[in-house]
Amino acid sequence: MKNLLVKMGYAEGTLTKDGADGGIDGIINEDELRISKIYIQAKHWQGNITRPELNKFAGAILDKQTKKGVFITTSKFTKDAEHYAKNLQDHSIALIDGERLAELMIKYKVGVQVRQNIEICEVDKDFFDEFME
Repeated sequence: MKNLLVKMGYAEGTLTKDGADGGIDGIINEDELRISKIYIQAKHWQGNITRPELNKFAGAILDKQTKKGVFITTSKFTKDAEHYAKNLQDHSIALIDGERLAELMIKYKVGVQVRQNIEICEVDKDFFDEFME
């Protein structure tokens, strides 16, 4: 996930070590000066991410330098979880579900391979109208 966020324009960051990560899977720098950080939680789940999972993540970043986070999942968020993230007062947590993750991976060419490019051209009739008058 770190590679995707870097491609999106964020500065380099770090991944936390495997095991007990305190609810944080990575930290990305918001800018090259490393003034502000964004905390990352990534879940590869089959079921939907619920409000308690977001609540744990919000709690994990409660005592950090900034209150910004990105919660990424290969699945979906429940409506209650989306509502919770949208209405947080002291935090800003962006939610990226599996569908949005796939869109971003394709857009920024991270974790995907281009198999074929197809370019279809059509004659621009207006182009010739200028010369035929």
